[in-house]
Amino acid sequence: MEIKQQLRLSQQLVMTPQLQQAIKLLQMSRMELAELVQEELLENPVLEDSLEGRDLREVELPEESTTLDKQIDSDDKAATEDPNKEKKDEIDWERYLENHALQAPMPSFRRGPDEEMPGVDQTLSRGEDLTAHLLWQLRMGDFVEDEQRFGALVIGNLTDDGYLKMDGVPPAEIVPRLAEEAGLHPEDAEEVLKMMQQFDPLGVCTRSLQECLLVQAEHFGMDELTMRVISDHIPNLEKRNYNGIAKDLDVAVEEVYDIAQVIADLEPRPGRNYVSEEPRYITPDVYIHRIGDEYFVVPNDDGMPKLKISGFYRAAMADNPKAKEYIQSKLRSAQWLIRSIDQRRKTIVKVTECIVEKQRDFFDKGIEYLKPMILRDVAEAVEMHESTISRVTSNKYVHTPRGLFELKFFFNSAIKREGRGDIASESVKRQIQKIVAAEDPKKPYSDQQIVKLLKEEHDIKIARRTVAKYREMLGILSSTKRKQYF
Repeated sequence: MEIKQQLRLSQQLVMTPQLQQAIKLLQMSRMELAELVQEELLENPVLEDSLEGRDLREVELPEESTTLDKQIDSDDKAATEDPNKEKKDEIDWERYLENHALQAPMPSFRRGPDEEMPGVDQTLSRGEDLTAHLLWQLRMGDFVEDEQRFGALVIGNLTDDGYLKMDGVPPAEIVPRLAEEAGLHPEDAEEVLKMMQQFDPLGVCTRSLQECLLVQAEHFGMDELTMRVISDHIPNLEKRNYNGIAKDLDVAVEEVYDIAQVIADLEPRPGRNYVSEEPRYITPDVYIHRIGDEYFVVPNDDGMPKLKISGFYRAAMADNPKAKEYIQSKLRSAQWLIRSIDQRRKTIVKVTECIVEKQRDFFDKGIEYLKPMILRDVAEAVEMHESTISRVTSNKYVHTPRGLFELKFFFNSAIKREGRGDIASESVKRQIQKIVAAEDPKKPYSDQQIVKLLKEEHDIKIARRTVAKYREMLGILSSTKRKQYF
């Protein structure tokens, strides 16, 4: 046995608080983003809402903030600052999204006086529950039948907070039991569970607080010391016993305190945002306009504050050197917020443009022409991760010439057709609606008769239980309850 010393170089994405904020912005709904911006305007004096300001597309880096940043750093930039710091921040954000080819600025559009806004009945919605949100991601993932069966069992055993628990069953025995019920090998089941833990919300389907935080920490590329604190010192973190952690890990207590602050930004209850049953109002994040034979995707900036850096603090810092450190901190925070909002905006537009391209027949001809599409189809086309596409499309709405839709509406599983191309599940649902609407109220079709009609008229071959499931999703009663006697 021989001991050798080797030097290895590796690249690792470091999860800074700013990058965490950018990722959170990406998965927020438009209303949540507006609320966050208002909070930042109250808390950060360097930020201003300019009613007559330029569009966000034009404030990627405000000129005055760039000048002020140079002013702030002029004394100690050479000695203490990396001159490429801002550039590195932007690269980290783009690397996380796996988006290396950002789109060019969009042309500006204004609604004409005759162009209709979404009706009031289209803007009121009940929030999607956690189960439905996870089942959608499971269907859109690249899972075979027994893996989907196992995934559905996992989702059916989640608590409101998103943890996988079964009454009277030790955590170590949960996966083997569910795997046996699904007809899946336990080792394969563990792999499926790991993939599901990357679903949105991140950290869901975990069996303990420790596992939940480790999944998030690993996803965000946190360092080995942070991982060790989570693995070995959750009880000490809860008691704020930083000295005990520092002694065990042989590090400075100040370093442990910094790690604790980073861990505190992780989500210990991933499912909490899906518990509320309050109705919510919908405002589209993007518009799709048709001009001639072309479709254009335009972000909805109406009602969103136009952020800029306050010129007052530029002068104030010049007059008061003591305020320099405070203003520097607030300036960097403001610049990152503006940059992150702009990146979020570009990413949503880029994904929507890809959806328009892949679902062109739907926009031209209607719901019957909606194509089967999964997250991977768009992820590969725009060079992003599937989990990023899931975040971009959840709670984001698009107003189109054919109505108002959540972006995730355009992702559908495939239904086989004999001798013809696959058809999207949403299109099958529409055919079921048409069949029921045209039936004799005194002799409504049974689920088995609907199966037969779908096969004969549309070459769609699906099981009776699938028809029953789609019928229930559409809110259509069974044939016995639809029957009219008079």
